[in-house]
Amino acid sequence: MKFTIYQESRPGRRPTNEDRIAYCYSRDALLMVVADGMGGHLHGEVAAQIAVQYITEAFQREAKPKLKDPFLFLSGGLGNAHHAILDYAADRFLPEAPRTTCVACIVQDSIAYWAHAGDSRLYCIRGGRVIGTTRDHSRVQRMVEDGLITSEAAVHHPARNRIFSCLGGVSPPQVDYSKKTPLMTGDVLLLCSDGVWGPLPADVIPRAMGTGNVVQATPALLNQAEARGGENADNLSVIAIRWEDSYAEDTLGSVSTKTMPIDSFTTQMEAFARARKGAQAVPNLTDEDIERAIQEINSAIKKYSK
Repeated sequence: MKFTIYQESRPGRRPTNEDRIAYCYSRDALLMVVADGMGGHLHGEVAAQIAVQYITEAFQREAKPKLKDPFLFLSGGLGNAHHAILDYAADRFLPEAPRTTCVACIVQDSIAYWAHAGDSRLYCIRGGRVIGTTRDHSRVQRMVEDGLITSEAAVHHPARNRIFSCLGGVSPPQVDYSKKTPLMTGDVLLLCSDGVWGPLPADVIPRAMGTGNVVQATPALLNQAEARGGENADNLSVIAIRWEDSYAEDTLGSVSTKTMPIDSFTTQMEAFARARKGAQAVPNLTDEDIERAIQEINSAIKKYSK
């Protein structure tokens, strides 16, 4: 495999960042995950952390060096992460389980497979055009599809943040799966939370990624989304890759797995404490609270790790 990858997560104008992102790759398979936590102080980001960490660790156990069935892996990963979040809440007698959206993508043999619950999105872009994307599990999306409101009106609709599928909810999540999507050289896959796509007109993301230079285009896209979000800018998180099956000239930030050992992995995921503290002060949360949360997260995940 050969690809160029860029990931970044920002708090926006929120006091804490409840988004979590990670990517991990073996010699023959690549995983990307974005989760947008919900559920109030601390717990929303715990749900997102459980989802991202569980799916990443499962990938490291099963990609040897590729997955037998990517769709089956995504089904098990999101389903078990959902139950791990419920167990976390039950063990701590929380009145309501924390929740998180999640979008995850596997690429192997130059084919992309993705699954999602909620309104975190994936875009598959070729030549500045969207050739595949997720469908939001949201009330507003249903209203658009039923012809009740326009796509333009949906951006500012008061119910735009109401979603009907997530990990950690009372009902089992509705998880939607893509078709097998063969990738060509220059294709871009972009996974993001609603803080990125929400403030932007529909044509901005594919146009911005049309150059294929994800290292330069992605932070510029985040800047634009954050500016448009204004004083209410949500957390913004994105992972973008440019797929390259040509082994000609290396580009800045490109990754080649050709010489990786068959049993090795590379993972990029911030530790919970680092992501929690960020660059801003976190009220009413001590280092002991953070350490306790880390232990509880690991305990919830371990139950489903076999």
